[in-house]
Amino acid sequence: MAYEFNPERVAYFEAAGWRAYYERAWLKLLSLLVRLNQEQFRIPFPVSLLAAYYVVRASVDWVPKDHDRKRVTNWLEKFYRIAQRYSGLTFDTARVAVLEEQYWQVHRRLSGTPDKTEFINILTNLHSETFGISREQARPSAELRVEANNKVDLITSRTSTNPESDWAKLEEDLRQCYRSIQTERKAVVQA
Repeated sequence: MAYEFNPERVAYFEAAGWRAYYERAWLKLLSLLVRLNQEQFRIPFPVSLLAAYYVVRASVDWVPKDHDRKRVTNWLEKFYRIAQRYSGLTFDTARVAVLEEQYWQVHRRLSGTPDKTEFINILTNLHSETFGISREQARPSAELRVEANNKVDLITSRTSTNPESDWAKLEEDLRQCYRSIQTERKAVVQA
């Protein structure tokens, strides 16, 4: 089965999901993640609801700064097992879950700092592992995702001069991120 997705729809649901997360609107986040799972990984309903539940549980458990990293990673691995089953992607679910949790950790730690090299490297690894592309192919999408995260940091730190505009720019960064992944996936499949 060929892995395909619509970058515009994935970016929309992900950006709206980030907003729901930062507003602590957990039921809205659950609903958006159900749709995101269907779009990004082709997870059918009602399994997409279970997959979304796992991500929400990981997100809720991750909120406290002194959270249990293993517990968060376990929820993420459950999610990625489902994503792998329906997407046709062949990643190592345990490895990808660890990378996802590391991404969350690094984002939190580097928020507001100018040097995002470590953040880009973690996301490069995550995109490479998840989507079956090389690190070189994954780097542009990782850089775009860091740009999206930088905008969410502006919004959540209340230093944004125009939060609505920054939410729109964040979504555009995610669209470009997923277009890059889609292009690189096609290159791998055609090779």
